[in-house]
Amino acid sequence: MKTAFPCYYHLEVEIGPQRVAQVRRILAAHLRHWGLGVLVEPVSHCAGVLLDAIEAHATDKRASVEMWWNGQHLITAVSDNERDLPHPHHGLEGRLAQIAALSDGWGNCPAANGKIIWFSHRARSADGAPLAPMPPAPSLRPGRREPRELPVAADAAPLEAKPSAPASAEPVPVGASSNSHAEQP
Repeated sequence: MKTAFPCYYHLEVEIGPQRVAQVRRILAAHLRHWGLGVLVEPVSHCAGVLLDAIEAHATDKRASVEMWWNGQHLITAVSDNERDLPHPHHGLEGRLAQIAALSDGWGNCPAANGKIIWFSHRARSADGAPLAPMPPAPSLRPGRREPRELPVAADAAPLEAKPSAPASAEPVPVGASSNSHAEQP
C-alpha cells in the first residue's frame, strides 16, 4: 500500500492563477505514485492555500514546493522570497488556521532568501485507523530452555549448625510460620 522507502520531490515554480491548480495536480500525482492516495486532498488543499497566498500577496511570484515521505510522516514545505513571517493567529486571512486544522503539525521559519512554511501529515490507513507496527515474524530458532539449578559447590564452607526442631515434628511448608500448625496429639 505505502512505499517503505523514503521519497522526496522538489518543484520550483512561478506562481500564477492557473499554476496553483497545476501544482496541486502534480503533488496529487506524486502522492498517488508513492501509495499515499489518502493524503491527496489535505496535502493539495494546504499547498494550494499557501500558493494562493503567494499569488495574491507576494511581489516575487517564484516559489519552491518540497515533499518528504519517511515511511510514517509526509512533510510538505512551501518557500518563497518574501521575508515576512506570518503570525500564527492572524496570518494570511485565516489561511494558517486552515493548515492547522487539516494537518498534524505546521510551522514556519526564515530562510536565506525568504521564508519556509511547512506542514506534516501522519499516514493513516484508508479506513481511518492509525497505522500499527507489524508484529515480529516467527523465528526458526528453538526457544530458550528454562534455566538450570545452579550446582552447589562441594568445597563450600559448611553452614553453622542451628538448633533444629524435634525429629517427630512435621516439616513446615515454605512460606508458613511454625506457629500456625496445630500440635499433633
